[in-house]
Amino acid sequence: MRKIEAILDSFQLEEVKEALGLIGVRGMTVSEVKGTTPDPTTARYRGSEYAMHLVPKIRIEIAVEDDFADAVVRRLVVTANRGRLTDGTIFVLPMEDAVRIRTGEHGPDAI
Repeated sequence: MRKIEAILDSFQLEEVKEALGLIGVRGMTVSEVKGTTPDPTTARYRGSEYAMHLVPKIRIEIAVEDDFADAVVRRLVVTANRGRLTDGTIFVLPMEDAVRIRTGEHGPDAI
C-alpha cells in the first residue's frame, strides 16, 4: 500500500477531486495548510505592503494499493500542472498497514 500526499493550490480542489473520482479513487482526506513559496507574493494589510512567505494551500491524502499509486500520481500531475512554481508537490510514501475501525479489516481491505 502507498499513501499519496499532494500539496496544491486551494482553488484546484474541485477539479482534482473530480479527476481522481473518474479513475476510481473512493476516498481522500483534505486539509487546509500553509506552505512556503520560492517566489513570495505581496499583499496589503491596513495600508502596508508585506511579503507573504506562507500561502494558503490544501493537502490531499489518499491511501491506495501499490499497483494503483502510479495512476493516481499521473492523474494529479496532469490535473494540477499549470506550469507555475506554485503548482505543488506530490509525496508517495510506503504504508505499512491500515485498519478500518468499524470492521477491524486490515491492509488493502481497509482502504
